[in-house]
Amino acid sequence: MHIDSKKLNEVAALMEDHGLTRVRLSEEDGRVVELERMTAPAPEAIAVPVAAPMTAAVTPAAAPAAPAVTAPTEKPAPVAETAPAPTASNTISVEAPMVGVFYAAPSPGADPFVSVGSTVHVGDTLCIIEAMKLMNEVVAEADGTVAEICVQDGDLVEFGSCIMKIVPGGEA
Repeated sequence: MHIDSKKLNEVAALMEDHGLTRVRLSEEDGRVVELERMTAPAPEAIAVPVAAPMTAAVTPAAAPAAPAVTAPTEKPAPVAETAPAPTASNTISVEAPMVGVFYAAPSPGADPFVSVGSTVHVGDTLCIIEAMKLMNEVVAEADGTVAEICVQDGDLVEFGSCIMKIVPGGEA
């Protein structure tokens, strides 16, 4: 899809001048183009009705305070080497990028995109959030293993709410 940059700049200036955040244009060839200005002043062209995949906001979970260090009085017993259990300090929280309905699978009755223990890579679809009848894919921003899915299929999620937790690098 080719959009004339001069026309795009004119529309962006009109949006800025009139305080508009969204404009829908009908092209001569019958295409409908919707321009939406989010937080940045430059508008983003979105072809209608296809929705682009959304990237989940990823924030590391807060690390607990460091424990006090004491001098050992006796030699500690050897500890068996096992994989660490997922904790708040070694997981990444995948947050909802918008308000909408959480769907774990591409369609009713289909297998979910991911489940607890699934290995994910950057760009893999984790779930879908339906907002205003548009299905928006939430994709992984880091490689890892799904440690927890915090919501149920069909639940309403709020912007910034935790959808799932991922242990980075497949450590789970």
